[in-house]
Amino acid sequence: MKLTIVGCSGSYPGPDSPASCYLLEAEGFRMLLDLGSGALGALQRHVGLYDVDAVCLSHLHADHCLDICGYHVARTYGPDAPYPLLPVYAPADAPARLSAAYGMPDEPGLETAFDFVPLTPGSYEIGPFTLTAGLVNHPVEAYGFRVTSGGRTVTYSGDTGESPELVKLADGADLLLCEASFVERPGLPSGLHLTGRQAAEHAAQAGAGRLVLTHLVPWNDRSDVMDDAVRGGFEGPIELARSGAVYDLD
Repeated sequence: MKLTIVGCSGSYPGPDSPASCYLLEAEGFRMLLDLGSGALGALQRHVGLYDVDAVCLSHLHADHCLDICGYHVARTYGPDAPYPLLPVYAPADAPARLSAAYGMPDEPGLETAFDFVPLTPGSYEIGPFTLTAGLVNHPVEAYGFRVTSGGRTVTYSGDTGESPELVKLADGADLLLCEASFVERPGLPSGLHLTGRQAAEHAAQAGAGRLVLTHLVPWNDRSDVMDDAVRGGFEGPIELARSGAVYDLD
């Protein structure tokens, strides 16, 4: 299994990265976790637009899903259109919400390009991947994902505050891709995002092998995020996500 960081900027695209998008590949199958603002352009550095086999959206904030709208254009009007419907695993209201963002009527909506599969907590067989979705701690319906293939596991937090469910999803994972949107300071809101320290604490509790900090908000100093993380008690390798980074888990 191979993981490519397409975009890792939190809340909006930054100067060196689009918003959240992660490409997982195994046995020739390509699956995206999130397709946030600006990610569709950077994605084409790593894979052809029509070579993606599935998309999983953790939640429906724009920095995790909005480029589905541009992707609909590519799959509807591309040179060899119509293309086969692309499975999109997402919260149940994704078709209506994303059609509204695009400016389309409810019918036919984006279903002319995508086959939306409503997410609920549980496991899904998607190509060579077993994806387990669990509800995490965020103000909207939001999922963390545990993805396993070939005996290797990547866990993706999505957006979350402190969450026991994330620890379960990351249990023994080879790599935990965990958001670290906040820098430590007094008065941070609960149930919204994690600091680097909290991300490391989740990784330590889960016994993950490697921690990659993502959803890095552009106004934060990345060195501060890392300084927070090294105080979280995680003894494995910790690094900051960057657009274009590749992790080969085989």
